[in-house]
Amino acid sequence: APTQPANGQPGEQHTMRTIRKLFYKEMVLAVALVTLGFIALFFFFDFVEELQAVGRSSALGYKIPQALVYVALMAPNHVYELLPITVLIGTIFVMARLAQSSEFTILRTSGLGPWRALRTLLVLGMGFVLFTFAVGDYIAPLADRTAQLLKAQFQGKVTVGKTGAWLKEKQAYGHYAVNVGALAPDASMRDVRIFEFDNKGYLVSMTLGKTARFGENEEWNLEQVDRTEFTSADSSASHAQRLTTDSFRWPTQISAEMVAAAVLRPERMGTIDLFQYMRHLNANGQSAQKYEIQFWKKVFYPLSCLVMVVLALPFAYLHFRSGSIATYVFGGVMAGISFVLLNNVLGDLGTIQGWQPWFTAALPGLLYSLLSLTAFAWLVIRR
Repeated sequence: APTQPANGQPGEQHTMRTIRKLFYKEMVLAVALVTLGFIALFFFFDFVEELQAVGRSSALGYKIPQALVYVALMAPNHVYELLPITVLIGTIFVMARLAQSSEFTILRTSGLGPWRALRTLLVLGMGFVLFTFAVGDYIAPLADRTAQLLKAQFQGKVTVGKTGAWLKEKQAYGHYAVNVGALAPDASMRDVRIFEFDNKGYLVSMTLGKTARFGENEEWNLEQVDRTEFTSADSSASHAQRLTTDSFRWPTQISAEMVAAAVLRPERMGTIDLFQYMRHLNANGQSAQKYEIQFWKKVFYPLSCLVMVVLALPFAYLHFRSGSIATYVFGGVMAGISFVLLNNVLGDLGTIQGWQPWFTAALPGLLYSLLSLTAFAWLVIRR
């Protein structure tokens, strides 16, 4: 042991560094292995599901190698969704194993009090929070967009169904309702319909474009255009004029990110993209509650890792018999699954009931925080 002065501070700091190194190494390894196991399972399920698309699209070139790449690109999104569960399972396993082998008891006699153990786990939890945020906000959206465009190269387009995606935009001289049928692999739009209304609500024009591309100066460039212009309904000589042209320029502030947000699933978007799309919807009088809930979920979901490490700490203070550790790990799996289910159910329930989006997104974390702090106070501090 190193020589210590009378106050014992250098030795205590050295001991805490050793304890933190032990905790962090064991927990990161356990969480990584659990995450890898779940990802392998989901990879198998996704690949089996993609085999049906391989059979339908084999003539277009979508075969097993392309399906494997597509499934691999979906893995980051699964990592983001599973991280709170895997953090809970991995941390419970490490804490229970340390308690079973009496290593944690030795650490307690060496001066590892409950609050110091909690601070040590919270620091590790913040590392998991930052990693979850990076995966969910940057890696997963990019990988998912790449996967969708890869699949669209063989199936021809990315669409939300037969009705397409609807967007609205207000301008000084009226407002527009825009329908985008699908997104093409080259980031262009297919089957675009633009309905122009004046400030009184009368239909002024209807523009149909076979394809459309995003311009550099807040504009869309439509190709193979069929445009119909109507006179105002209160005009004495109302009529319709139809023209066909190869190209048409439409000035608009609807960006590619907004169109992608309307076509792709909102939970696959980044926080900044969600926030910008929410502002666009609110500015144009559209309901943004679904996207507001997803935005606040993006904010609060990474913080769930902090809740999970606190929930796992009391397992280090339990007394285990031989073989009983598997029961507690199974309980951790059930707790993690229940958290994900509660998070999804409350999101849909909040949309139906019209709850505040931030409250709907934060409620699962608040409930499990209360549960974890109650378990910590009862099992660790009081007992």
